[in-house]
Amino acid sequence: QVQLVESGGGLVQAGGSLRLSCAASGTSFSINVMGWYRQAPAKQRELVAQITSGGSTNYADSVLGRFTISRDNAKNTVYLQMNNLKPEDTAVYYCKANIVAVGYYWGQGTQVTVSS
Repeated sequence: QVQLVESGGGLVQAGGSLRLSCAASGTSFSINVMGWYRQAPAKQRELVAQITSGGSTNYADSVLGRFTISRDNAKNTVYLQMNNLKPEDTAVYYCKANIVAVGYYWGQGTQVTVSS
């Protein structure tokens, strides 16, 4: 059974940094795209950043230049380095993995809270 386990969330002051990790397990198929989404209270879930198995990346305009997504294909793990965090970055962050020939899966979410 496919599982995505996230870690690294927490409480940080504005201007601080956090690093999120998401490890996928339970599949022998390739994962072509891995990404991070976030959902703030009373708002829709939105894409933060995504990365292909070849290393191509895509970012939301609001995090460009502050967040960096990376992945370790051998470990089926994706990372999100978040720098210069702002209060508006406060949300539950979810990992998503698109698995070839299987479909997509979500992690359980990790809370990121940025205080002003």
